[in-house]
Amino acid sequence: MKKSNTIVMQIAAVLLGLSVLFLNLPTTFAAMRYGDRGDEVLALQQRLLGLGYEIGEPDGQFGIQTQVAVEFLQSDHGLSVDGVVGENTLRVLRAAAPQASRRNMGTAAAARILGTARKYIGVPYVWGGTNPNGFDCSGFTQYVFAASGIKLPRTADDQYEVGLPVKSDQLQPGDLVYFSTYEPGPSHNGIYLGGGKFINASSSRGVVIDRLDNDYWSSRYLGARRVIR
Repeated sequence: MKKSNTIVMQIAAVLLGLSVLFLNLPTTFAAMRYGDRGDEVLALQQRLLGLGYEIGEPDGQFGIQTQVAVEFLQSDHGLSVDGVVGENTLRVLRAAAPQASRRNMGTAAAARILGTARKYIGVPYVWGGTNPNGFDCSGFTQYVFAASGIKLPRTADDQYEVGLPVKSDQLQPGDLVYFSTYEPGPSHNGIYLGGGKFINASSSRGVVIDRLDNDYWSSRYLGARRVIR
């Protein structure tokens, strides 16, 4: 067989595979979200992989990696970033073109960081704490990012100088969010989870998940930085 014919057949096989993924995605369905499972979730995972978003091994379970990939897709296409696959997200899934490999790496890194951060929910707050026996805000972010091989400075104000600034309407999972609390400037920070939520070492409650639109946090929000690229 001629080499040119072989290439044509390989391209046709790839296109056929993508078309199958399109067919497997449902035309009408209840929105898919974290915790769901089944064939529709499996089809979603296969489509995300085909578009260049890392979700691990497709298993039909809508876990943290799948949620992060969905949120990256939503951010890339100007959708509301909530990690839920509704009608608008499904429409993008059907029409989108594959992303560059950097996106694949970015979603994987963000999923690892968020997965690590969630492990420490409930750990108490300790001023100056930098380990699972007790964290302060920047000790928590430094520890979590270090677990994925990303070095951050020790304090919140120094961490605020790292990475690229991010607008509030362009936040992605894994971004660092900053607040002005007990003193002017970046005196508190956390890790954005997506869907308007972030995880942080709160001085009163330890490691918890909060919402950016909470009255307390929204009035003290300072900005965000992206160190995962």
